[in-house]
Amino acid sequence: MNKPFFKVINKDPGTKARTGQLQTAHGLIETPVFMPVGTQGTVKGCSPDELRESGSQIILGNTYHLYLRPGHKLIEKAGGLQEFSGWRDPMLTDSGGYQVFSLADLRKVYEDGVVFKSHLDGSSHRFTPESATDIQMSLGSDIMMVLDECPPYPCSAEYAAESVERTSRWAKQCLDKFRNTELKHGYAQALFAIVQGSTIPALRKRSAEALIAMDFPGYAIGGLSIGEPKPVLFEIVELVASLLPCDKPRYLMGMGKPKDIVEGIALGVDMFDCVLPTRNGRKGQVFTWQGPMNVKNAEYKEDGRPIDENCRCYACRNFTRAYIRHLIHVEEMLGRRLASLHNIYFYHDLVRKCREQIKNSTFVTWKNDFLTNYSTTVKSFTN
Repeated sequence: MNKPFFKVINKDPGTKARTGQLQTAHGLIETPVFMPVGTQGTVKGCSPDELRESGSQIILGNTYHLYLRPGHKLIEKAGGLQEFSGWRDPMLTDSGGYQVFSLADLRKVYEDGVVFKSHLDGSSHRFTPESATDIQMSLGSDIMMVLDECPPYPCSAEYAAESVERTSRWAKQCLDKFRNTELKHGYAQALFAIVQGSTIPALRKRSAEALIAMDFPGYAIGGLSIGEPKPVLFEIVELVASLLPCDKPRYLMGMGKPKDIVEGIALGVDMFDCVLPTRNGRKGQVFTWQGPMNVKNAEYKEDGRPIDENCRCYACRNFTRAYIRHLIHVEEMLGRRLASLHNIYFYHDLVRKCREQIKNSTFVTWKNDFLTNYSTTVKSFTN
């Protein structure tokens, strides 16, 4: 139930990047991998078939939101999240911890868990390590996450240290609950730990060592992308990735900008997730190999080109910038869906190219070219 199921296939000679295979009950995942976020049990605006066509191998579900609506017991009765949603490929669920801890004015942390008020109706709820694990076992996700505490940035060293100790205790309680509970859907699930410690290297090391001693099948790097300077973020990622076992998958939580994903892969990270592809797509921002563009801009009103002429997604094969711009401006849902599908495809294409370059031992050159050519402030494109 808690045995390793990951193997490294290729290592890049010039960086710490690697490719791997992550076996789950619902399929084999090629890493590095990007995981679209399906907060409510669906990636917004995208059907399961469209996600598969875009290259999605695994998607996320959010424990906090699914617990509140429609409820984990209903999903358990339906046969698990895959059966309930129609996405029958691998799924990962977070513990709900990040969402709870983001409700700063609506929650209180105790040694045995956290009490919070629903953002929907103000009702009071409690998550403990045991209940967060049990909820995820009801959801039936292939990969579950321990309940952790995500300290804010900045925070005091004393608070960060207390948070690390609490996260380690909770991780052990989650693991004990998981190992002593019968599986609810007849297939294997796995529980990943989350390394915390804010931006303090010694605390990150303490957290990683404590969790490694518990022998989880995978490890996440949490508590980043919450306001810390980018150089500091990557220093912490590099440190933690170097401490984690080479034969276990490494998951950088909530990292989503294309350049950041490539940098993370170079540091040895295997898994990424972020809401940017769909959230930004719904607002008309699309990602291209030259950088992001706002397809709502007036300059694209008569533009007969696809979003990205180097893209083979459904939107780029069939529709123009002008048409997608029109749809978004008149608030037709298809426009936002096409932009989201394009963005998801782009993210999958990005990590697919990374996998190819790592296999060919050409990742360093490709990475440098990509980082040079990808602008975060692209406003318009020309032929």
